[in-house]
Amino acid sequence: MRRQKFIFSYRNLLLTLLLFVPLAQAEVRIAVLNFELKDLTLMPGTAAELERTASIAPLLRSELKKHYGYQIISIAADIQQAADLSVGYLFDHADVAADLCRQHGADWITVGRLHKPSFLFAYLQTHLIDCNTQELVGNYTIEVKGDAKQVTQKGVARLAIEINATLATVTK
Repeated sequence: MRRQKFIFSYRNLLLTLLLFVPLAQAEVRIAVLNFELKDLTLMPGTAAELERTASIAPLLRSELKKHYGYQIISIAADIQQAADLSVGYLFDHADVAADLCRQHGADWITVGRLHKPSFLFAYLQTHLIDCNTQELVGNYTIEVKGDAKQVTQKGVARLAIEINATLATVTK
């Protein structure tokens, strides 16, 4: 009799703990659009800067999937370009980004840019948009000093941490 009580209590404890464990993040579908470059320096759009900008979205997708288990939804670059009527359009229009997101079956979408006002630093500016409500739920700015790949990777890792913190709050 006593042994059955222990098993019963142990089972209850496990069930109780499972109630407090968040659902797997893989159930949350997020689209990460390619970042655009907004270069205000005297030599804008150098090959190195374009390469760095192109590396940001794949790094962010990898971080969100690998470290937080989100399901990443792909949106082809040509589809993103067709929806982005002008430079910064999707960044400034959460409703249009949300429509694009819903068409591809995602719950959330990030729209980002690499804003480079100086040769010394740049900002990873990112919006997190709820595709169902079309609301901007996260507005992030991560400063990246220098142009080394490691610095960009660390900035993207910090960005992923902030996005995950927001999603952990709003998806409960």
